[in-house]
Amino acid sequence: MRLGRIPWINCYPVYGALDRGLVPVEADLVTGTASELNDLMAAGELQVSVVSAVEYARNAAAYHLLPDLAVSCEGPVHSVMLFSRRPPGELDGATVLLSASSRTSVLLLQLLCRHRWGVAPRWAGARTEAADLASLAGLPHDAVLVIGDAALLLDAADAYPVRVDLGRAWHEWTGLPFVFAVWAARRDADQRRAARVHRSLLDSRAWGLDHLDDLARAAEARTGVPAATCRAYLGNLDWALDYRHLAGLTDFFRRLARDGAVPDGTLSFISAA
Repeated sequence: MRLGRIPWINCYPVYGALDRGLVPVEADLVTGTASELNDLMAAGELQVSVVSAVEYARNAAAYHLLPDLAVSCEGPVHSVMLFSRRPPGELDGATVLLSASSRTSVLLLQLLCRHRWGVAPRWAGARTEAADLASLAGLPHDAVLVIGDAALLLDAADAYPVRVDLGRAWHEWTGLPFVFAVWAARRDADQRRAARVHRSLLDSRAWGLDHLDDLARAAEARTGVPAATCRAYLGNLDWALDYRHLAGLTDFFRRLARDGAVPDGTLSFISAA
């Protein structure tokens, strides 16, 4: 069995104990960006993985959700940011550079533009995040979507003085948490083995939540983001999937389905081990 993992700071609490060998897991770990893992899951190259919320919505017939496990926020997320030269309500006709690393973040931004801010920007070709990108000053676009660790590193105050946190924007719009990523198992995978992997992920998360200070220091060593920033960032996220998270997730899916971006569907979970 192959288990997908994202190396970004937001997944440290779930994978930290697995990476350190403190919690055993019956799977080989495969590392990639959210979009890469989405594609590997869809191709059957992974049996269990963290995937973008939108990936689950698009392929729900092929996946079961792993219960009580997600990456979410209720308010600011800090790592999904629109850097802009003007307020979002003034971006009608403006050029916005998208990210290639997260389909969920792109669709969230497009929903907000259409239905929250009432603007229709011109979407530019997607880019990948680069950890060594210190400034956005050289880009010609009116706004840029930046996600992941890069959003925590960037200093774009001069080129893009307006910063819009998409987690905060969603919460102000709906009053609900936003779920950026979920963990899923393919329906054609061995469900008993997938359930044991799920148990390992939950055990690893329990260790991670008890060691956020250690994880923040490890994140600083890998990314260069100050440990204090990493610790505050981790303290602002949630890795559960309770009824409020599910309400936010289904509301997001409902809005996307209304716009024809994903099919209508229901949530399906694996059985407990």
